[in-house]
Amino acid sequence: MSEDRVATLARAAAMGVAAGLVGVAAMTASEKVEQAVTHRRNSYVPARALLTALGQQPGDSDRPAGWNYAMHWGTGAVLGALRGVWAVTGMRGPAMNAWHTVARLNFDQTVENVTGVGAPPTTWPTGEQVIDVLHKAVYATVTGVVADRWIAPVLQSARGRHSH
Repeated sequence: MSEDRVATLARAAAMGVAAGLVGVAAMTASEKVEQAVTHRRNSYVPARALLTALGQQPGDSDRPAGWNYAMHWGTGAVLGALRGVWAVTGMRGPAMNAWHTVARLNFDQTVENVTGVGAPPTTWPTGEQVIDVLHKAVYATVTGVVADRWIAPVLQSARGRHSH
């Protein structure tokens, strides 16, 4: 891979981080509005998963807000970098926002279940599943719209359109 391509990908990833942070801000706002309506409490599973991954053993009653923010914003930034790379390589638009929603859901669930802190979403009440998907869709859509606006698809390739 050429140095120019690597530099372009790195710039797109960095811009994607910023887009991801905008997406997290939108997701956070949507969560606060939803919680005001539904009276659903904050979840501290993300914080407990992060702390467990770092070698600590938080209990189910622990509510480490700072670690929750670190996981929330950190995951948004990291997956924003992915969306930035997608945008520069031509993986753009609403379909990619849907795929990014799935990537965000899978990342969160992988971390939470690998650490043993979370339960598979199929075991959750349906309402909790719907809420989680909707908030992750807000994140992915806002991140994608911002990334697609900020990052030109200068590395889009026409190669590989067929499997042979």
